[in-house]
Amino acid sequence: MKKNKYKYIYEELADKMKDGTFQPGELIPSENELAQQYETSRETIRKALTLLSQNGYIQKLRGKGSVVLDTNRASFPISGLVSFKELADQMKGSIKTEVEEFNLIKPPPFLQHQLQCSAKDDVWKVIRTRTFDEERVILDKDFLLKKYIPDLTEEICGQSIYAHIEHDLGLTISFAKKEIVVETCTEEDKRYLDLNGFLHVVVVKNYVYLDDASLFQYTESRHRLDKFRFVDFARRHMK
Repeated sequence: MKKNKYKYIYEELADKMKDGTFQPGELIPSENELAQQYETSRETIRKALTLLSQNGYIQKLRGKGSVVLDTNRASFPISGLVSFKELADQMKGSIKTEVEEFNLIKPPPFLQHQLQCSAKDDVWKVIRTRTFDEERVILDKDFLLKKYIPDLTEEICGQSIYAHIEHDLGLTISFAKKEIVVETCTEEDKRYLDLNGFLHVVVVKNYVYLDDASLFQYTESRHRLDKFRFVDFARRHMK
């Protein structure tokens, strides 16, 4: 546990926020108090708190500490790189993933450009819906290069593709470039999502890279407008 103690502390604090031990709006103990409680260094505590902030559990307030956020609404960290399953594990309510389409395709020109690949490459096409409390509110369209992810299955897609990549294949997912736009609903959105009259969706486009800077995934995550917020923590550096 020593090597990953900050992850253990993160998970324990996150569990306390999910089970109501820490309530939304409440300040959690200070870094010093947590360091004493867990018998560890403040640096280890800072790492755990950074993970909590990146995953939408807390907001760090200058001069006050860290306040617990309401996780009933899904909070998607702009600068973080986390899987939907990791986000779902922190949220309350009934959450379900359905694989709507799973195919191996040859990329059309649009995907060749997005994935920087050739027409001869094989690409996994994965279409999934995310249901919250019986409403389909996210449509995820994933395109992954088979040369990096050779043995993808529909069962894996129903669980966590990133867990398969990291745990089964032993690869390291390093960074992503993101673009967030609002687009008019497509026929595909209307077919797969419960739009409740909304005419637009928030679209997060991700270009995801391995630690050797290989681009292996292009994703469009299409969200119903009223259900989600995208969060980040930014600090202005004064000269």
